[in-house]
Amino acid sequence: MSANVLFDAPGPRARRRHAILSVIGALLVLAILFVVARKMADANQLQGSMWKPFVTDRSVWRDYLLKGLWGTLKAAVISIVLAGAFGLLFGMGRLSGIAPVRWVCGIVVEFFRAVPVLLMMIFAYFSIYSRSHIFSSDTAPLAAVVTGLTLYNGSVIAELVRSGVHSLPRGQSEAGLSIGLTPSQVLRSIQLPQALTAMLPALIGQFVTILKDSALGYQVTYPELLNWSKTLGSAFANTVPAYIVAAVLFILINYSLSRLATYVERRLSRRGRTTLHEATAVAPPQAPEAAPLSGARG
Repeated sequence: MSANVLFDAPGPRARRRHAILSVIGALLVLAILFVVARKMADANQLQGSMWKPFVTDRSVWRDYLLKGLWGTLKAAVISIVLAGAFGLLFGMGRLSGIAPVRWVCGIVVEFFRAVPVLLMMIFAYFSIYSRSHIFSSDTAPLAAVVTGLTLYNGSVIAELVRSGVHSLPRGQSEAGLSIGLTPSQVLRSIQLPQALTAMLPALIGQFVTILKDSALGYQVTYPELLNWSKTLGSAFANTVPAYIVAAVLFILINYSLSRLATYVERRLSRRGRTTLHEATAVAPPQAPEAAPLSGARG
């Protein structure tokens, strides 16, 4: 028998109240959609001519949307790799037994978690990359976007690593220390692999955030999907439809990543239950062997 420790099961009146609130919420959403559609119709944004280029003109996808999608995915993939390395390094640093290393990593992580992503992108672009000429004028916007996404999301991942290790049972580290491993060896060989496996769904969720925040590169002239959608709207005089199509593309990609996170979480849960079952399975008792007869007569 299982009990819910968070709240009691709703009774008939509560279920009826929840159903009424759900109906009211759905009606409000439909009303808002109706008003938006009506406003778009009054502004001639729902005419077939506004949406026709997406179906009939290949250049819309080849020269605008696919280029923007490639820019978004390129910035997201680079940022995911660098943020993962940053988070793993500073997450382990926050778990270090050396106090100065732990303090420095803590200051770095807390600082970049507190600074908005857009502010870091703007600072990196206008104060560093565009003046120091470290990158070319074409690469500087990408470098600024990757810098902002890496520093912020890497700090979040570092906190995920730290909290994941701390959530493990203490018996894991005690068992490693009992067989002669050092604390750093216990962290690398025992705790960290288990923590990474446990927090994998949360990591994928953070990757979704990186993909969405790449649209902030619009402010530093990075040619990502949102920027190319604006250019498309100016070229074909259909700005609102162009933004709607870009939003649909973002939703499809993020939904795919969310489904991947759900799949990974289910696989990990199923594997955890299987491992637990195997660990707690009791071997069936075996019949004791018959003792040999001593002094048996022939």
